[in-house]
Amino acid sequence: MVEEGTASHPVVIVGGGPAGMMAGVLLARAGVPVTVLEKHADFFRDFRGDTVHPSTLEIFHQLGWLQELLEIPHSRIDEISVRIAGDECRIVDFRHLDLAAPYVAMMPQWDLLDFLAEKGRDYPTFALRMQAEAIGVTADRAGRISAVELASGEVIPARLVIAADGRRSVLRDAAHLPLTQIGAPMDVFWFRLDKLSGGDQASFGTMAAGKFLVTIERSDYFQCAYLFRKGGAAALRQRGIGQFRQDLASLLPDMERSIAALQDWDQVKLLDVALDRLERWHSPGLLAIGDAAHAMSPIGGVGINVAVQDAVAMANILAEPLARGADPDPLLAQVQAHRWKAVTRMQAMQKFVQDRVIEPVLARKKPITRPFLPVRLLNAIPPLRRIPARIIGLGFDPVQIESEAILRG
Repeated sequence: MVEEGTASHPVVIVGGGPAGMMAGVLLARAGVPVTVLEKHADFFRDFRGDTVHPSTLEIFHQLGWLQELLEIPHSRIDEISVRIAGDECRIVDFRHLDLAAPYVAMMPQWDLLDFLAEKGRDYPTFALRMQAEAIGVTADRAGRISAVELASGEVIPARLVIAADGRRSVLRDAAHLPLTQIGAPMDVFWFRLDKLSGGDQASFGTMAAGKFLVTIERSDYFQCAYLFRKGGAAALRQRGIGQFRQDLASLLPDMERSIAALQDWDQVKLLDVALDRLERWHSPGLLAIGDAAHAMSPIGGVGINVAVQDAVAMANILAEPLARGADPDPLLAQVQAHRWKAVTRMQAMQKFVQDRVIEPVLARKKPITRPFLPVRLLNAIPPLRRIPARIIGLGFDPVQIESEAILRG
């Protein structure tokens, strides 16, 4: 039972990332009072995920915002290739997806979030509060979560709290939601390499014995991810930045001049890779979505897009009942049920790649002399590349906006 007066409170969303901002905009579009809390003063975080996959672009297309979104400077990935033993092999082709935008848009995440914030401000029921750090929740007499506590001491009453505060969610811990660790065999160094010549280049990975590098083409630089065995960051740093440059140059000999610009470890950021999920995403008065409900591995760059699909599924189920004043608690389990199979399948795929591809490559001592058989098949038979394109680009059981209240806007 919702405590008396709760129906007049806003939905409070903790976390201004892709899941939180999309959830806030969709609910506000349906006329639901919503407040999004973001602990930072702005959205600018270097080395946040910048991939906007076809599934997310399709949501913007449904909302009528796609062309406006694509006016933001971005680069485009139509295909993905991997370089092994000197051979560059094409393994993913998004171009055959039957969508308005059959490609991955590489767009700074802060630009995406600023875009959503501007759209949210078009709706009178939307509020975004920056520098509002949530540190916990409070419950009513019946034990239902009914408010969010801020670091400033302020307590914000909430009709429903949505935890979208990331893989180290404070709110999911405060609500004592059960977490299962799946694990990852690697961590990642993120850094940039400047382009020194014009022209487009496909996104690709480069593999060698004990080394795995992903380079993603951006407008004037490459966003790079250097994978190494879990917990190995301190040992790599102890070897020195010079040795790290040599390791990179062995993988990208054509980019030695760019690699030489890496002068100290301050230019290299550590991503502690996690793969986990809540077994239950909700408790009375609270729902977790995005990384707060399930941290995704960086494999496939799908994290943002899985999180956005959570927000869309939540809004499809909750927006209209919330708009008419209904108690949301009986519906929270439906959100998890609707998303559970898609999330667990994607995590199973990521774990398979971790265990069968990444971990053996990182542990390997013997030189790799030719591309692996699956890679050779994908490169040799173009239609096969549509299979990973669909999994990466759309995910499993992709979600679209179904709520008429949202579509009417």
